[in-house]
Amino acid sequence: MNEAHSGPLAQPTAGFMLSHPAHWIALGFGSGLSRIAPGTAGTLWAWVSFVVLAPWMTEARWALVIALSLPLGWWVCSVTARNMGVLDPGSIVWDEVVAFWLVLWLVMPTGLVGQVMAFGLFRFFDAVKPGPVGWADALYHDLNPATDPAAWRKAGFGIMLDDLVAAGCTVLVIALWQAV
Repeated sequence: MNEAHSGPLAQPTAGFMLSHPAHWIALGFGSGLSRIAPGTAGTLWAWVSFVVLAPWMTEARWALVIALSLPLGWWVCSVTARNMGVLDPGSIVWDEVVAFWLVLWLVMPTGLVGQVMAFGLFRFFDAVKPGPVGWADALYHDLNPATDPAAWRKAGFGIMLDDLVAAGCTVLVIALWQAV
């Protein structure tokens, strides 16, 4: 671990975040440090960063950024979860960031109402975890780092997976709504 602490790190600090580049990314450049709804804060950061970057991005650039963010996310989530001693800490929000970038990339162009709808649906699926999102979330919750040397790698994958399923459900609902 890069920052000394005893036992699992329930709430990371700015010092923890800055102690390793993986922590900085996994904690959503600080948005995951929010004591209130860090997943929502990470999703808001994703939304703002998407809008800010949009003038310089093309479809191909977004595809590349999102594609590279997936394996990067697996790594940063694995490292940060391991260093926190928690399999799926709520303060890790890179999964929300990448998943919501994917949602916005797939639903754009849309106005503010469409973006708010996408945000609300994504937060619903990510927080409530109905159906396939709950299934994906539960896949890696029984890991035991003491007996499974790959537990932290699997945990990093699991952290990313349920948010990608939530993104898929969000896009599906929006597509069905648009079709009707």
